[in-house]
Amino acid sequence: MKPLQISPETAITLSKQLGVPLEHLMHMPQHILLQKIAELSKKQSEDTAGSDAGSQPSEKGEQ
Repeated sequence: MKPLQISPETAITLSKQLGVPLEHLMHMPQHILLQKIAELSKKQSEDTAGSDAGSQPSEKGEQ
């Protein structure tokens, strides 16, 4: 199996966000990496949606 074809900057960023050592990331099977990225993306979108819901003003008080 050959290492992933990603830039060094992308590899470092993914390594930090996924909490995986850089060496493990570079030799991780592509389908597993894509699954982990999808899980991370889903988690971030849920966190963003949750924090946005509380920050939007209600329409009743805006009149």
